[in-house]
Amino acid sequence: MLGPLGTLAGVAAAFAYVGTVDPNEPGHYPVCPLLRFTGIYCPGCGGLRSAHAFVHGDLPAALGANALAVVGYGIFGVLLAVWLIRAVRGAPPRLAVAPVWWWATGAALALFTLVRNLPFGSALAP
Repeated sequence: MLGPLGTLAGVAAAFAYVGTVDPNEPGHYPVCPLLRFTGIYCPGCGGLRSAHAFVHGDLPAALGANALAVVGYGIFGVLLAVWLIRAVRGAPPRLAVAPVWWWATGAALALFTLVRNLPFGSALAP
């Protein structure tokens, strides 16, 4: 139980901090180095603003800042719930992910990055 509860506590603390310290105000968080030096939005750009909006219950703003991050929050929540249920039942935590899923995740991140940096994908830019 220590693993899933510790993870839940750490993630809750991180979201509480981002919910309290607004990333929309400059000076609180470092600037994305890829955006700063190249002008290219990485897959994580807008993630803090997305988390801030998500904590405050503003789902449209969270999706507008980084839609992929919101999807990630949902996937993480499901995986954490499965981990917690398995821990309560005494089952060993196992996460066997086929390599095709890792490749699919990488391809989705690359495609998201590409599209959000093209003119027709400007709606995905933070």
